[in-house]
Amino acid sequence: MPEFPTEAALYAHQLKGLKWTVAHAYEGSPVYRAKLSAAGVSPGDIRCLEDIRRLPFTDAEDLKDGYPFPLRSVPFERIVRIHSSSGTTGRRKNLCYTQKDVDDWAHFFARAYQMAGVTSEDRVQIAVGYGVWTAGVGFQMACERLGAMALPVGPGNVDLQCQFLVDMQSTVLCCTASMGLLMAEEVKRRGLVRKINIKKVIYGSERSSVSMRKKVSELFGGAELFDITGLTELYGPGTGIECPDHDCIHFWGDYYILEIIDPDTLTPVAEGEWGEMVVTTLCKEAVPLIRYRTHDITRIIPGRCTCGSILPRHSRISGRTDDMFIFRAVNIYPSTIDAIISEISGLGSEYQIHLSRDESERGIMRLVVERADGVDERRSEDLAAEVRTRIKKKVLVTPTVEVVAYGHLPRSERKSQRVFDTRIQDPIV
Repeated sequence: MPEFPTEAALYAHQLKGLKWTVAHAYEGSPVYRAKLSAAGVSPGDIRCLEDIRRLPFTDAEDLKDGYPFPLRSVPFERIVRIHSSSGTTGRRKNLCYTQKDVDDWAHFFARAYQMAGVTSEDRVQIAVGYGVWTAGVGFQMACERLGAMALPVGPGNVDLQCQFLVDMQSTVLCCTASMGLLMAEEVKRRGLVRKINIKKVIYGSERSSVSMRKKVSELFGGAELFDITGLTELYGPGTGIECPDHDCIHFWGDYYILEIIDPDTLTPVAEGEWGEMVVTTLCKEAVPLIRYRTHDITRIIPGRCTCGSILPRHSRISGRTDDMFIFRAVNIYPSTIDAIISEISGLGSEYQIHLSRDESERGIMRLVVERADGVDERRSEDLAAEVRTRIKKKVLVTPTVEVVAYGHLPRSERKSQRVFDTRIQDPIV
């Protein structure tokens, strides 16, 4: 953990990092130089933390427009790794990393493990995706940096997961919230509760309710749950984690500045108010972020945490300002579903996406689609099967599909509501 004696010391560190980031981006990236110049800002204009508000915003479109190496601010010979987002629409958001970026990420991710009480004596079963995604490798390298035993099982494969829980006596499970629930139910169903040794579950990538967390904990025999945050653009997972007091997310204010803005006016909200999270990195080399709009909704919690940490904190993520939603750790845009439906002859243009949880708290995605005008009802079953197949292939999730008559879904003069998310009915904190 960083040793800042006071908040003022942390702010001084942030100002130094902010000045460095603006100068580094201005000198290293033609895109950033153009954006800053258009905003009438030069590196020498940053004299206090409040000057961050003079800087222009960046967002996902800047990353997609610059594909395949967006916002690159260092020479190619300094880039040691590429990661990519799990988005399913348009061009992926590729992010470059220097060796220092990788080292910094491993360092503060190890800090997240430390805040959750993980030590070198723990055995950490990593049940998240590997590949171009940041999840698996992030969890693993931080685990090894901490000195704990990494068990890189990867996602899915419930039989192997259960075998490792029993044979390896894993003490920590790292997963998505949905995977945590699935594994907890499997452990219960197979009668393994007394045969395993899970003490902590560190989960991320999607929201979870109080009731879902309680159920996972109970099915695992009283395991302690920790919500971990992160996004590919901001290194990856591990950029914050809830503390043992379990009432907030501590974020690493020595690595990035977090602002909360009104998504409509783009102005800062009052302290403690909910709004959109905006992040600015302080030492990220390959792809620094300047006022990057995450579209996640949260709030900064004022004051020092009861756990005693000086690190700032925010509430758990409550939702998003754009139309993207996360289902089983996959980022899905309605436009992707729209494109799939439009390619299938016999279907109309109207559809709805219903996200819910069943009695066991497992996520369900139900897609309701209209037949095209004049299409025989007897084709509904075949059309539903084709939609399921194409979505599974393109989006990597399998929804239930209901094909209804033309004109069945409501029409509106305004933008139609496509997504109905009832997965969380109780508080998230």
